[in-house]
Amino acid sequence: MEQHEVSSLSSSFGSAAAAYAEHRPDYAPDAVRWALDPAPRSGPVLRVLDLGAGTGKLTAVLAASGVDVVAVEPDPAMRAELSRELPDVRALAGNAENIPLPDGSVDAVVAGNAMHWFDMAAAGPEIARVLVPGGILSGLWNVLDDRVTWITGLARVAGSAAVGPRDTVGAWRAATADLYLPRTGAARFGAAEQNEFAHRQQRTADSLVAALATRAGMLVMPDAERRSALARIRAYLAAREETADGEFTLPMATGVLRTRRL
Repeated sequence: MEQHEVSSLSSSFGSAAAAYAEHRPDYAPDAVRWALDPAPRSGPVLRVLDLGAGTGKLTAVLAASGVDVVAVEPDPAMRAELSRELPDVRALAGNAENIPLPDGSVDAVVAGNAMHWFDMAAAGPEIARVLVPGGILSGLWNVLDDRVTWITGLARVAGSAAVGPRDTVGAWRAATADLYLPRTGAARFGAAEQNEFAHRQQRTADSLVAALATRAGMLVMPDAERRSALARIRAYLAAREETADGEFTLPMATGVLRTRRL
């Protein structure tokens, strides 16, 4: 994907900031703990940057864990939702390529469903700049568990705009070798480690459709095409025994890649 296409998709979320805040899932606490586990503690409390923080889905898990977290998010509408939900968290305008923090100011940098939007040629050195030596960079992705039959069918019916190239466990695993952490450069970061953690969300058909409607590919679709895609998803969920009636458990995983600043 060309960088201008990435930029267009990544900037689409502000138009749906409230829906994103309401319907996107949080992150498995075990995954967050693993993402941060090797980070050095340069002070009494671990200092963590949530980069590309969006509406604060990952920020909230970090804040609840007791770390000192600062959020950086470029979109003002997304940042406003974050500040509304988490008024005690410092939220700054900025992006991965231009981080508004001093050199060596954090022990860990994390990114929740955001690292694939970064231009790592510029972001890698910038992330390394704000990390202390030995600091940790971790990317986390919430993905659907396509080892479950009805999830495989959902991905097929929904199409790539709603369930994209790293939005299922199988696709995320397949893409890992060419994913984002290794591109930060061998001179700055060590080899990447990978792990996955089971994550479950309670959903209804309506709330799952609403969540899928906040995907970047869906947000940039022409209105008629988006309505048609969402109608197909609704029809599929209505036809499946697992999802046709009331609340159900959505099988997911939080995948994590982490690396250490050298």
